[in-house]
Amino acid sequence: MDSSSDSDNVSGPPRRLFGRQRPIHAALGGGKVADVVLWRDSRVSAAILIGIAAIWFLFEVVEYNLVTLLCHLIITTMLVIFIWSSGAEFFNWNPPNIRKIILQDSTSRDVASSLHRTCNQLLSNFLYVASGHDPKVFLLTIVSLWVISVIGSSISSLNLLFFGLLCLETLPFIYEKYEDEVDHLAYKVNRRMKKMYNKLIEAEILRKIPRGPIKDKNH
Repeated sequence: MDSSSDSDNVSGPPRRLFGRQRPIHAALGGGKVADVVLWRDSRVSAAILIGIAAIWFLFEVVEYNLVTLLCHLIITTMLVIFIWSSGAEFFNWNPPNIRKIILQDSTSRDVASSLHRTCNQLLSNFLYVASGHDPKVFLLTIVSLWVISVIGSSISSLNLLFFGLLCLETLPFIYEKYEDEVDHLAYKVNRRMKKMYNKLIEAEILRKIPRGPIKDKNH
């Protein structure tokens, strides 16, 4: 009987992907970003996904230039504000409230503080991984970056960015929905890869062991 098949079917605590102990929502930060990525707020998530698709369509299909697109957006915004302000007197509309549109100092400080913490956290994680404290994560990062560089040389940067954002918006949601199945499959694949790696190492070691000449036993 194959022991590997028995070990795969052994009941026990679920083994999470990458050795994760916390739920996926907590692992992603547990804030608004996690809510958007995991589609806890479906309206905001759908709006972001539609916005990403619209931007990709304008740049890739319509072949808009960035400067041209920004100028057209500013012109459209100015025309909307002008019509809104001019028509407020004739149609009894509420004119645009500039004070509500302008960002407050507290909002700007909160955004800057959040960006500062995020950049420091990313830099700290980068230095930790680059220093080789976690060899598995180090090798995985190197391989992932190399794969992305190969893919990036084959397709445009815009398509690569769109594909990455699309995966960021969909894969965590799908993983959370089928978490147990994905974790079990990843655990089985990881075990088999480790067994294959150990067999290759053992075969390489045995091949390097020197062997003496075989003596003839016949006298």
